[in-house]
Amino acid sequence: MAQLFFKYGAMNSGKSIEILKVAYNYEEQNKSVMIFTSALDDRDGVGYVSSRIGLKREATPIADDTDVFLEVSKNPKKPACILIDESQFLSKAHVIQLARIVDELAIPVMAFGLKNDFQNELFEGSKYLLLYADKIEEIKTICWYCHKKAIMNMRVVDGKPVYDGEQIQIGGNESYLPVCRNHYHHPPLA
Repeated sequence: MAQLFFKYGAMNSGKSIEILKVAYNYEEQNKSVMIFTSALDDRDGVGYVSSRIGLKREATPIADDTDVFLEVSKNPKKPACILIDESQFLSKAHVIQLARIVDELAIPVMAFGLKNDFQNELFEGSKYLLLYADKIEEIKTICWYCHKKAIMNMRVVDGKPVYDGEQIQIGGNESYLPVCRNHYHHPPLA
């Protein structure tokens, strides 16, 4: 039975490598997948899922006006699974489209992304995935500064924490660190 999965984690928890691994496993069994990612993420070019360990794969970018349900339903070969990277950037409408893929096309959808932003507010996509997903799973990583589990994303500029600004700023290790609650509120002095 197809389900909508939301797999979330802090920065550097391995979400993108997990997508690439899942895609590989399906395709090794001659089962096709469709991979999507946010059109906002241009760190390695628009339309790519890239892992920090160097693996990269082409994906269909999701823009504000993309109808993911339509993209999947017009595929002549029914995919065995739909994989979504950077799902925090989805809109409510996109999440509803993912639920329709599961319910009407009977195709499982796995959405991977951040749950909360650098101010510890939910992203729109994450909020609606938490509401609509059949299964929710945390992908864990450790705090940049200690051995505790990282549950927050600290935005940094020149190594110093930043707590104000626009919700969306695309970046990697140069801009964000996975941190525990204690180090989010009391970061070590740089």
